[in-house]
Amino acid sequence: MLAARTCFYFPTRTLQLKDHASHVRLLQRLSSAATLAAHRSYASHTDGGNKAVLVTGCDSGFGFSIAKHLHDKGFSVFAGCLLKDKGDAGVKELDNMKSDRMKTVQLNVVKQEEIDRAVENIKENLKDPDKGLWGVINNAGISTFGEVEFTSMDTYKEVAEVNLWGTVRVTKTCLPLIRRAKGRVVNISSMLGRMANPARSPYCITKFGVEAFSDCLRYEMHPMGVKVSVVEPGNFIAATSLYSPEKIKAIADKMWDELPETVKNDYGRKYFDEKIARMNTYCNSGSTDTSPVINAITHALTAKTPYTRYHPMDYYWWLRMQVMTHLPGAISDKIYIH
Repeated sequence: MLAARTCFYFPTRTLQLKDHASHVRLLQRLSSAATLAAHRSYASHTDGGNKAVLVTGCDSGFGFSIAKHLHDKGFSVFAGCLLKDKGDAGVKELDNMKSDRMKTVQLNVVKQEEIDRAVENIKENLKDPDKGLWGVINNAGISTFGEVEFTSMDTYKEVAEVNLWGTVRVTKTCLPLIRRAKGRVVNISSMLGRMANPARSPYCITKFGVEAFSDCLRYEMHPMGVKVSVVEPGNFIAATSLYSPEKIKAIADKMWDELPETVKNDYGRKYFDEKIARMNTYCNSGSTDTSPVINAITHALTAKTPYTRYHPMDYYWWLRMQVMTHLPGAISDKIYIH
């Protein structure tokens, strides 16, 4: 039943290969593997009490939900918020909890001085600074879309400053505290950090970078007793309200207006609008339940032996990721791209 459900989501063109029967058998076997992977046991949890964690990007979305969830689990949470100094609604809601285990801190991951101040704030509020900080969850991130010739260099740099270099900055600044606690680093990547996708190169580049950074850090921290995990969410855009139709239109209009005339003439407005329509469709799809992501992060923080990578995504995306990362590029291109 699962195999049928998984294959159902493949575009019709994916079955237009010469050996149809062999292709179907392959997908069925991979679907069975997807079933096992999707039902990993989240057991052997440690106690969250008396442990402190820093979560970045808590103004809204995953970060906001993660901060509240970890607080409910008994953690002391330092919620890094980009808009604390502007009195954002999400910040006010966290502050209104009136809990001594929930503290919001001003944190723009692009600015080293704000990261330094936030970490000093954490040190001052830890019950025992000598025991360090149990965990850092690098969740802060931004996204955009656009094919390579449609995307400005400024956009590439802007996304990288937050998603990649922000993760590196926060991690490096927190590591002395994390090492003292023999704690956890949890980096929020994406399924697009494992497989590329048309029109998402600014985002993919940064998430591939987060994956590599996390792997290097995991190797280096193993002798220190620090565990590093990567969470790779699938399509949760519908749940996080990352893009609204209005925001997509605003980005698209600005992108088109700034394109060189040569690019406009070569591609044409019709082609451009078709790509934007496809992005609209993608953003209106996906899961509206963020609990798989929150559960994965919680397990990475609390399990005695956390996983190296977590894949909170539906079967279609999990299967697609396995095909694109394990089979020859000529085959995965034929199935998903061409």
